[in-house]
Amino acid sequence: MRAHGKTEFTRLHEQAGLTFEEACELIEVAPRTASAFTSGKREPRRLAIKTLKKAVADRCAKPAAPYDGPAFRFIDLFAGIGGLRKGFESIGGRCVFTSEWDPHSQKTYALNYPDNHEVEGDVRQFSEKPDLIPPFDVLLAGFPCQPFSIAGVSKKNALGRPHGFLCDTQGTLFFDTAQIIAHHKPKAFLLENVKNLESHDGGKTFATIMNVLENELGYFVQKRVLSSEPWVPQKRERIFIVGFRKENGFDIDALVPPSLPGPKLGTILEDSVDPKYTLTPRLWEYLQAYKEKHNKAGNGFGFGLFGPNDVTRTLSARYYKDGSEVLVAQPGNRPRRLTPRECARLMGFEEKGGKPFRIEVSDTQAYRQFGNAVVVPVVKFIAEGMKPYIEAAMAEEETRQVA
Repeated sequence: MRAHGKTEFTRLHEQAGLTFEEACELIEVAPRTASAFTSGKREPRRLAIKTLKKAVADRCAKPAAPYDGPAFRFIDLFAGIGGLRKGFESIGGRCVFTSEWDPHSQKTYALNYPDNHEVEGDVRQFSEKPDLIPPFDVLLAGFPCQPFSIAGVSKKNALGRPHGFLCDTQGTLFFDTAQIIAHHKPKAFLLENVKNLESHDGGKTFATIMNVLENELGYFVQKRVLSSEPWVPQKRERIFIVGFRKENGFDIDALVPPSLPGPKLGTILEDSVDPKYTLTPRLWEYLQAYKEKHNKAGNGFGFGLFGPNDVTRTLSARYYKDGSEVLVAQPGNRPRRLTPRECARLMGFEEKGGKPFRIEVSDTQAYRQFGNAVVVPVVKFIAEGMKPYIEAAMAEEETRQVA
C-alpha cells in the first residue's frame, strides 16, 4: 500500500526514526526481503506492521523538550534538516506539518524528529490547497531566494491584469508561503534567508516581500541580520523576518546576543578523525596554486585555513566539492575537511559530548544539508525573544474562546 509515494513499510520506519537496516533488525527480516517491502512488490506481515506502529507510537509519545507553558502548533516549510524546528521546539512548540522536497533531507529529518505526521514533499501542492495543512499558530519557512518579475501597477491595470502578491510573486516559492499565510492567518511567522536578500535585484525583491507581508497580508513585520559568531565558531550572516498578526511591542532589534568573543573552532573538533578527510597531495597543491594566482591578481579568492583558536568562514552547500572554504590545519600534515559530525556542531545541531544528531546519508549529502541549514542557537535566540508574545497571543485566543 502506497501513500504519498511511499510504501507503508517505508513510511512507518521513517516515522519511527529507524534506518532501513534498523527496521530490518526490529521486524527480523533480511534486507533483501525488506527491499521488496520498500518497492511495494511485497507486503509485510501484519505482525511486522504492528511492531513498526508500536515503535512509531513509542517515539511520538516522548516530548520534544520539557516545557510547562502553553503549547503552540507550528509548521516547518522548506524544512531542510529542521534547524528552525529545533529553535521553536525549545520554547514549547509542537510541529504539526513539515514540507521538504529533497529526499535525502527528508531522510535526515525523519530520523531526528519524533512525529505523528509524514514529511511532505513539494510545498506548491499545499499552497494550491492550503486547507490540506492542519491548523497552526506559527509558520516557519526558510524559503529560497528567487527573482520576482515586477512591473508597474499602472501598467498591469492598463492590461487588465491583477496586481499584488498574486501577480508580483507568482511562480516563486515565497508566493507559496504567502498563500499559506493568507489562508491560515497564523499568529506569527519567522522567515529566514541569505543576508543578500535585502539587496537582491537592486532591493526590489525584498521590497516586494515586505509589501506583501505588511500591506497585503496585514502583519506587523520586523527584520534583522544576525551573525552566528556569538554562538558557534562560524561567521554566518542570515536575515530573519518576524511577523505578528497583531501589534504587540515585540522589538527584534532589542534582543541582545551573547557578547563576543564566542566559541572557537577547537570546541567542535573531533578528537580522532579518519585520514580520508585529509586533502590529497594533488588537491592541496591545486588549492595553493589557485590561491596564489588570485592573490597576485589582487583578490581574495582561495581556500580558508583555520586552527583551533579561529572562527571559520561560512559553511556552504558546495562544501562537498573540495572543502576549500573551511580547511582544518594539521601541523606536520596537509589540512583536512571538517567531518559531517563537526559540521553538525558548527551549525549548532549538536554539542560536543551531547546527544548526537543522526547522520545516515553520504558525506556529500550531509555537507549539502548542513551547508543549507540555519544555525540552531541563532533560531533559539529569536524564538526566546518571540516566546512571550506567542504565549500572549495564545492566551488571548483561549480567553476569547471561553467567553
